[in-house]
Amino acid sequence: MSGTTSPGRAKTEPLGAVRERVLASLREDIIAGRLGPGDRLVERELAERFGVSRVPVREAIRALVAEGFVLFESARRTVVRRLTPADVRELFELREALEVYAAGLAASRATPEALAELRDLLDQAARATQAEDAETITDINTRFHDRVLAMAGNGLLISVMEPVDGRLRWLTRRNEEWPQLLTEHRALYEAIASGDPARARAHALDHVRANYRSTVRHLFESEPTDAPRADPGTDEGAGAGAG
Repeated sequence: MSGTTSPGRAKTEPLGAVRERVLASLREDIIAGRLGPGDRLVERELAERFGVSRVPVREAIRALVAEGFVLFESARRTVVRRLTPADVRELFELREALEVYAAGLAASRATPEALAELRDLLDQAARATQAEDAETITDINTRFHDRVLAMAGNGLLISVMEPVDGRLRWLTRRNEEWPQLLTEHRALYEAIASGDPARARAHALDHVRANYRSTVRHLFESEPTDAPRADPGTDEGAGAGAG
């Protein structure tokens, strides 16, 4: 089967497009918590849900395995992955190494237009936080960090982050300390806007480690026993009390 035709679609949808549509929907279901850890992904049921053959569903599931969202427990059983403390620590170690560096670059390369975009996102985040709109907060949080990465002006940095971006969004969705998150983003914005790379790196480091602690508390109902240690050369403690 090369694709599928659904009501409202004038012509056959290419198989690749079907796969991407199914993949994007399942990924968002996992990130939003509509599919939780341990939930099964059954090809036949998903094919019926999306109105497609099992081929694009099978390919979408394989892509989710590669992205780290699901795993094959057996030849016939595929489930949403349960993240372990080690999984979370490793993801935050990568985030620390890349986002702290990106914040420093963003501070040295920010344009007035880019800073205005960040301010607008913060205004949107404030309204969503007031409304306790978790889905919108997660979306804005992702856009805020994506914008900081873009401001860094390093395409390789963005390409390195892309494979784990979905899993980082998944973790962020578990963190419900929204007012604190908004406060940290405002402080990071001020640090980037100051044009001081060291200050921006320090605030980014504080933000990533605070987010790590919050995520561990919400996922495992315990305090982390360690902090991610991605870069021994980072200006540790420089951002303590700053902002």
